[in-house]
Amino acid sequence: MSLVLCLRPIHPEAIEKLRSHPGITVQVVEDPNPHTLAEVLPKAEAVTVRATRIDRAFLAQAPNLRIVARHGVGYDAVDVPALTERGIPLTVTPDANAVSVAEHALMLMLSVARRTKDYDANLRKLKWGAQPDLPTFDLNGRTVLVVGFGRIGGRVARLCQAFGMRVLVRDPFVPQNTIKGAGFIPIKDLAAGLAEADIVTLHCPSNEQNRGMVNAEFLAAMKPGAVLVNTARGTLVNEGALVGALKSGHLAGAGLDVFEEEPVETHIPLLDLPNVVLTPHSAAATAEGIRRMSLSCAESIIAAFEGRLDPDVVINQEVLRGNA
Repeated sequence: MSLVLCLRPIHPEAIEKLRSHPGITVQVVEDPNPHTLAEVLPKAEAVTVRATRIDRAFLAQAPNLRIVARHGVGYDAVDVPALTERGIPLTVTPDANAVSVAEHALMLMLSVARRTKDYDANLRKLKWGAQPDLPTFDLNGRTVLVVGFGRIGGRVARLCQAFGMRVLVRDPFVPQNTIKGAGFIPIKDLAAGLAEADIVTLHCPSNEQNRGMVNAEFLAAMKPGAVLVNTARGTLVNEGALVGALKSGHLAGAGLDVFEEEPVETHIPLLDLPNVVLTPHSAAATAEGIRRMSLSCAESIIAAFEGRLDPDVVINQEVLRGNA
């Protein structure tokens, strides 16, 4: 029997899918910590992972591991080279959370534009009506710059267009004609796009090329009074520079679901700013999104055991070539 470890619970349908497959047993580790992992990792042939760090120390305890299935799309906490050295594929759930994250990005845009949390607080104090010190604006007619035109960025672009926004897209890895053909305006010069956009929304991975890309220079290039939205990765943004831009009034506001250091367990300056809407990396965590991600993990594990893993969900595809 092949043991699949779920490092924290996943959707019951996904657990049942795994358990119903001949030759698979499933164990859910509610609290993955050095003690609980030391007991179970030596027998594990597959793991589903949400926030647990997968590094060389982890892998040293898992001599039988055949696949790591990430419950989501980010893999900042996974040592991919270490997996590759062992010939272990890392899979993600690229389509499962796109709808949920894209909708969350629009929610953050609307919440900042309409000062939702401020008006909610006022009404709870029985303070009625629009307030001059809480100006709001429509998304319709505004210009948005979508940075990253993958599965999520593409959906965000379409949603923004449906709201009547003028959509600019910046993605040097996507052909200009592809962006044009989708009905959007490709941007080659990032600074020029930043100067035009009323809202900048991030939908790219955090890697060596763009980690910390939203720095003081990036923010200074943004249109005065613009809004920054980040549902991608917190390490794309220099939070100190962002706080400065928000405090100075250069930016009107920000909507953030991700942070430089996660989880946020100590006080950070962003928590003190009234013109910021914050959520705890929960964009993908709708009921539907969790179900889709869990089922995607289960399918990847079963496919790996059967020798038919889809390359499109594998990050380190070279291991597939090595195992062919």
